[in-house]
Amino acid sequence: MAKIVILGAGIAGHTVARHLNKWVGKHHEITVISPNAKWNWIPSNIWVGVGQMQEKDVTFDLAKIYKKTSVKFKQAKALSIHPEGDYSEEKGFVSIEYTLPEKAGEQEKISYDYLVNATGPKLNFGATPGLGPDGGHTVSVCTASHAVEANNKLQDIIKKLRGGDKATLVIGTGHGTCTCQGAAFEYIYNVDQELRNANVRDKADLVWLSNEYELGDFGMGGIHIERGGYITNGKTFAESLMAERDIRWITRAAVTKVEPGIIHYETINGQFYEQKFDFSMLIPPFSGVGMKAFNKSGGDITSEVFAPNGFMKVDADYTPRPYAEWSAKDWPHTYQNPNYGNMFAVGIAFAPPHMISKPMQSPNGTAINPTAPRTGMPSAAMAMAVALSIRDMINGAPKPTQKASMAEMGAACVASTGSGLLTGTAASMTVFPVVPNFEKYPEYGRDMNLTFGEIGLAGHWLKYLLHLLFIYQAKLKPGWSIIPD
Repeated sequence: MAKIVILGAGIAGHTVARHLNKWVGKHHEITVISPNAKWNWIPSNIWVGVGQMQEKDVTFDLAKIYKKTSVKFKQAKALSIHPEGDYSEEKGFVSIEYTLPEKAGEQEKISYDYLVNATGPKLNFGATPGLGPDGGHTVSVCTASHAVEANNKLQDIIKKLRGGDKATLVIGTGHGTCTCQGAAFEYIYNVDQELRNANVRDKADLVWLSNEYELGDFGMGGIHIERGGYITNGKTFAESLMAERDIRWITRAAVTKVEPGIIHYETINGQFYEQKFDFSMLIPPFSGVGMKAFNKSGGDITSEVFAPNGFMKVDADYTPRPYAEWSAKDWPHTYQNPNYGNMFAVGIAFAPPHMISKPMQSPNGTAINPTAPRTGMPSAAMAMAVALSIRDMINGAPKPTQKASMAEMGAACVASTGSGLLTGTAASMTVFPVVPNFEKYPEYGRDMNLTFGEIGLAGHWLKYLLHLLFIYQAKLKPGWSIIPD
C-alpha cells in the first residue's frame, strides 16, 4: 500500500486529493494536511469584499467533505520535509504541527511514499511596513475573512460619503514584486460599482496603484488579444476600462511603506511619492510558507529542495541567464523535484524558473516588476497532471507520465468588473500559452486564434456560473468528476 501525503488543500491540493481518492483511494492511503479548517474559492473573495456574497458562500469545512472519502485529513501545518527519513524512520516523512484547537501545538511525523507540496503561498505582508489587515493600515481580499473585514471598512466609507464627505480609495499591489494583480483588478471595478449603486461615486477618487510597467501586464509580460476582429494589446484594453470608469492609475510603482492614511511608493525612475487614502486594499507579495528540509543525518538541505523565495524546485531550468536568453523550454513539465523523484510541487508552491514580465529596477536597485502568476486554471491543470502521474507510478510507471507546462497550456480568465444580474459585467479572456513562446509564435508569443477578450454582461453570468460549478465540484457532489477542472 502506497502512502500519499498532500500538503495544502486549496485549488491545487484539493484537486490532487479528490482525483487520487477516486482512482486509488480504496487501496492506498491518502492524507491531506492543511492548517486551514475551510476550503476557500478564492476567485469569489472579491464579491465578499464588496458585500455581494458572505463568507459562507465561498467556503466549506474540509473535514466534513473528506469524511465522505477515503482521504485522511489533518488540520496542521508542515514544518519540515525529510525526504530520506532519519535514524528512526526509513521512509521520507514530513514533520507537522497541529492547528486544530484541541491539538494545537502538538507535533507528529507523517511518512510518505509520494509527497505533493501544494501549500500555496505565505501572504508576505511583512515585506512592506504597515501593509495588511493584521497590524497594518490596509485591507485584503486574499482570504475570505480578510474580505469580510474589507467589506466592513468599505461600507464605513460609503456611509461617510453618503453623509457628504469625500474619500480617496486606493487599490492595487503593496510591493514591487507582487503577483496576482488580477484579484485587485477585479476588486477595484466591483468597488466602483458599489459606489455607483450607492450614488456616491462622484464623491470618491478611485486610484489604481500597481507594480506593472504598463496596465494589463498581469505578470505575463502583457498580452495581445483578438477583439472584434482586431488585435489590441492588454495596455489599451485595461486603460480603456479604467478611463471609462474614471479610475486614475499609477503604474511602475513599488509601495515602500504604509502609514495611517498615507502610502509611500517609489517609481521606476527612482523618485519617491506619497498617496493619501481613506481606504486601501493592496495585495501583498508571496513567498514560500517557510518549510525546512533535512537529509537522513539531519543536515539542512533546504537550499537544495527550495529556491531562495521558499518555493520548491521542480523540473525547471533554473540556470541564471539574461532575460533575453530565457525560453519557454525552461518551464517545468512534470513538477517533479529533481533530487527526489517521489516529491512534486504544484500551484503557487513550485518555484518558477524566471519571471515572464521583464525584470525591472529603479536606479536605487528596487525591483519593480510583477512576478509570474501560477493560480486558477494552470494550478488545476498541473495538479491533475501530477495526480495522474502518481497514479501511474503507483501502478508501476518508472517516471511521471503526464506533462502540463505553462508554456504549452492555455488559461481562461473571467475577471469581474461589477456584480449584478442585469448590471454586472466581466472581462472574459483566454491566453494560449500562459508563458509566451516566441520560437513558436514569433510575432506575439501566443496563438492569436486562441487568445482573445471581450467584456459584457454574459461574462458576469459565466463567472457566477463558474463559482457555482467549482464549489459544487469541490464539495464532491454527484457527478463532480465530469466537470472539467
